Amino acid sequence: MRLKNRVAIITGGARGIGAAFGARFAEEGAAVVLADVLDAAPAAAGIAEKGGQAIPVTADVADEQSTLKMAQAALDRFGRIDILVNNAAVFATLGKKSFMDISAEEWDRVLAVNLRGLFNCCRAVYPQMKKQGSGKIINMSSSTVLQGTPLFLHYVSSKGGVIAFTRALARELGGDRICVNAIAPGLTSSEGVRSNPMYPEDYLKAAAQGRAFKRPQLPEDLVGAAVFLASADSDFITGQTLNVDGGSAMH
Repeated sequence: MRLKNRVAIITGGARGIGAAFGARFAEEGAAVVLADVLDAAPAAAGIAEKGGQAIPVTADVADEQSTLKMAQAALDRFGRIDILVNNAAVFATLGKKSFMDISAEEWDRVLAVNLRGLFNCCRAVYPQMKKQGSGKIINMSSSTVLQGTPLFLHYVSSKGGVIAFTRALARELGGDRICVNAIAPGLTSSEGVRSNPMYPEDYLKAAAQGRAFKRPQLPEDLVGAAVFLASADSDFITGQTLNVDGGSAMH
């Protein structure tokens, strides 16, 4: 088990990609904290039913105090923090619109969760990782950044910021032996996406035609990359963005 005796916090862990990460991390031996504004108890219970360790924590990553409580909950239950996956984001609820039609309030909401949320969560876990002398931070970006997708300017901008954030923070935390990397998925057929009328099954199948692997991307397609970046196999890798989108964007 590649994550044995590790403790991982996964934001946006109630469903979709975050829940898939939680399940796989637990299989690899990690104790998992599933943090979300949604109810993560069912996902945590599913892990426990298979013999894993997981707790749900209510957390709003845009709120600094909420993320501090999230980190403290991990310490209170498991005594350490080894891995942070910054997965929580605003995306599936957004509609396509011209940048001229995006309100300042919507812009601020997307940036608050998708970018300031990383800032808050990293600050919340950093003291413990520094104390331990090691840590893995994995930030979820998007391959849409590499394609310049129109009509989602706030989302694309926030995910571009994730890559810049990852590179800069990796430089800062290298001396503490904390790895900071990013994963850039393509459009993923998660519960949130499938529940949005803007992404019917035909749309997801059509989008897949632009990939080298011509099928919809599933949350499970991302777990291998996440386990690699969370494990000792990537101890000398930092500041990198791993594009996992089935060969849609190549760089």
